[in-house]
Amino acid sequence: MTSPAQRAAQNKALVRRFFEAVDAGDAAAMDELVREDYLDRQPPPFPGLPPGRAGLKKAIEMFRRSTPGRHEVLDQIASGDLVITRICVGGRPGIPDTGVTAMAVHRVRDGQLVEHLGELEAPGVIEQSQARSAVS
Repeated sequence: MTSPAQRAAQNKALVRRFFEAVDAGDAAAMDELVREDYLDRQPPPFPGLPPGRAGLKKAIEMFRRSTPGRHEVLDQIASGDLVITRICVGGRPGIPDTGVTAMAVHRVRDGQLVEHLGELEAPGVIEQSQARSAVS
Protein backbone atom coordinates (compact mmCIF):
# COMPACT_ATOMS: atom_id res chain seq x y z
CA MET A 1 0.00 0.00 0.00
CA THR A 2 1.29 3.44 -0.95
CA SER A 3 1.52 6.01 1.85
CA PRO A 4 0.20 9.55 1.30
CA ALA A 5 3.80 10.85 1.23
CA GLN A 6 4.81 8.28 -1.41
CA ARG A 7 1.73 9.08 -3.49
CA ALA A 8 2.49 12.82 -3.25
CA ALA A 9 6.08 12.20 -4.43
CA GLN A 10 4.85 10.02 -7.32
CA ASN A 11 2.28 12.61 -8.38
CA LYS A 12 4.85 15.44 -8.31
CA ALA A 13 7.25 13.31 -10.39
CA LEU A 14 4.45 12.65 -12.91
CA VAL A 15 3.86 16.39 -13.37
CA ARG A 16 7.60 16.98 -13.79
CA ARG A 17 7.73 14.27 -16.49
CA PHE A 18 4.76 15.94 -18.17
CA PHE A 19 6.56 19.30 -18.41
CA GLU A 20 9.76 17.58 -19.60
CA ALA A 21 7.81 15.84 -22.38
CA VAL A 22 6.12 19.09 -23.39
CA ASP A 23 9.51 20.85 -23.57
CA ALA A 24 10.94 18.00 -25.66
CA GLY A 25 7.95 18.14 -28.02
CA ASP A 26 7.22 14.51 -27.12
CA ALA A 27 3.49 14.38 -27.79
CA ALA A 28 3.62 10.56 -27.85
CA ALA A 29 4.54 10.55 -24.13
CA MET A 30 1.07 11.92 -23.41
CA ASP A 31 -0.35 8.43 -24.07
CA GLU A 32 1.35 7.30 -20.85
CA LEU A 33 1.11 10.49 -18.80
CA VAL A 34 -2.37 11.84 -19.59
CA ARG A 35 -5.77 10.16 -19.59
CA GLU A 36 -7.67 10.17 -22.87
CA ASP A 37 -10.51 12.27 -21.43
CA TYR A 38 -8.09 14.85 -19.97
CA LEU A 39 -9.89 18.06 -19.06
CA ASP A 40 -8.00 21.31 -19.59
CA ARG A 41 -9.87 24.10 -17.85
CA GLN A 42 -7.91 26.82 -19.68
CA PRO A 43 -8.82 28.16 -23.07
CA PRO A 44 -6.90 26.17 -25.70
CA PRO A 45 -3.69 27.84 -26.90
CA PHE A 46 -4.77 27.19 -30.49
CA PRO A 47 -8.49 27.46 -31.42
CA GLY A 48 -10.28 24.49 -32.91
CA LEU A 49 -8.39 21.72 -31.12
CA PRO A 50 -10.28 18.59 -30.14
CA PRO A 51 -10.89 18.01 -26.41
CA GLY A 52 -8.93 15.62 -24.23
CA ARG A 53 -5.53 14.10 -24.78
CA ALA A 54 -5.86 14.35 -28.56
CA GLY A 55 -6.13 18.14 -28.37
CA LEU A 56 -3.25 18.36 -25.92
CA LYS A 57 -1.02 16.34 -28.26
CA LYS A 58 -1.87 18.61 -31.19
CA ALA A 59 -1.17 21.71 -29.06
CA ILE A 60 2.24 20.32 -28.06
CA GLU A 61 3.13 19.67 -31.70
CA MET A 62 1.97 23.13 -32.78
CA PHE A 63 3.72 24.84 -29.87
CA ARG A 64 6.98 23.04 -30.60
CA ARG A 65 6.93 24.14 -34.25
CA SER A 66 5.94 27.74 -33.62
CA THR A 67 7.54 28.87 -30.36
CA PRO A 68 9.50 26.17 -28.59
CA GLY A 69 10.00 26.99 -24.96
CA ARG A 70 10.72 25.50 -21.60
CA HIS A 71 9.12 25.05 -18.21
CA GLU A 72 11.33 25.23 -15.14
CA VAL A 73 9.66 23.78 -12.06
CA LEU A 74 10.25 26.18 -9.17
CA ASP A 75 8.00 24.73 -6.46
CA GLN A 76 5.53 21.90 -6.05
CA ILE A 77 2.96 21.01 -3.43
CA ALA A 78 0.96 17.79 -3.55
CA SER A 79 -2.05 16.86 -1.48
CA GLY A 80 -4.40 13.99 -2.20
CA ASP A 81 -4.92 13.85 -5.95
CA LEU A 82 -3.80 17.45 -6.61
CA VAL A 83 -0.37 18.79 -7.55
CA ILE A 84 0.22 22.53 -7.57
CA THR A 85 3.31 23.57 -9.51
CA ARG A 86 4.86 27.01 -9.83
CA ILE A 87 6.85 27.19 -13.04
CA CYS A 88 9.00 29.69 -14.89
CA VAL A 89 8.12 29.70 -18.57
CA GLY A 90 10.82 30.64 -21.08
CA GLY A 91 10.46 31.45 -24.74
CA ARG A 92 12.21 30.34 -27.85
CA PRO A 93 15.96 30.80 -28.28
CA GLY A 94 17.01 34.37 -29.06
CA ILE A 95 14.37 36.00 -26.90
CA PRO A 96 15.54 37.37 -23.56
CA ASP A 97 14.18 35.38 -20.64
CA THR A 98 11.50 37.50 -19.01
CA GLY A 99 10.91 35.19 -16.07
CA VAL A 100 7.21 34.67 -16.78
CA THR A 101 5.81 32.52 -14.01
CA ALA A 102 2.70 30.40 -13.94
CA MET A 103 0.76 28.24 -11.54
CA ALA A 104 -0.51 24.89 -12.73
CA VAL A 105 -2.89 22.67 -10.82
CA HIS A 106 -3.08 19.07 -12.03
CA ARG A 107 -5.39 16.34 -10.79
CA VAL A 108 -3.96 12.82 -10.87
CA ARG A 109 -5.95 9.61 -11.03
CA ASP A 110 -4.49 6.12 -11.34
CA GLY A 111 -1.04 7.44 -12.31
CA GLN A 112 -2.22 9.76 -15.09
CA LEU A 113 -3.09 13.43 -15.35
CA VAL A 114 -6.85 13.88 -15.69
CA GLU A 115 -7.37 17.61 -15.24
CA HIS A 116 -5.45 20.90 -15.49
CA LEU A 117 -6.09 24.46 -14.44
CA GLY A 118 -3.41 27.11 -14.76
CA GLU A 119 -2.77 30.80 -14.63
CA LEU A 120 0.04 32.89 -16.14
CA GLU A 121 1.56 35.97 -14.57
CA ALA A 122 0.01 38.68 -16.76
CA PRO A 123 2.82 41.31 -16.61
CA GLY A 124 5.41 38.71 -17.62
CA VAL A 125 3.30 37.55 -20.55
CA ILE A 126 2.98 41.12 -21.79
CA GLU A 127 6.75 41.66 -21.50
CA GLN A 128 7.51 38.43 -23.36
CA SER A 129 4.99 39.31 -26.05
CA GLN A 130 6.69 42.70 -26.52
CA ALA A 131 10.09 40.97 -26.69
CA ARG A 132 8.79 38.66 -29.44
CA SER A 133 7.51 41.64 -31.40
CA ALA A 134 10.89 43.35 -31.13
CA VAL A 135 12.72 40.26 -32.43
CA SER A 136 10.28 39.56 -35.29
